[in-house]
Amino acid sequence: MPVLDPNPQNGQKKLLLVFGTMLLISVVIGVIATIASP
Repeated sequence: MPVLDPNPQNGQKKLLLVFGTMLLISVVIGVIATIASP
């Protein structure tokens, strides 16, 4: 089992999806913190 995905498109798409999810979560946390702050 190779560590790197032999299919670069699939690996890049998965990496982009993970990065987008992390970015979305951080944005949601920032919005919640802004609303919750007095």
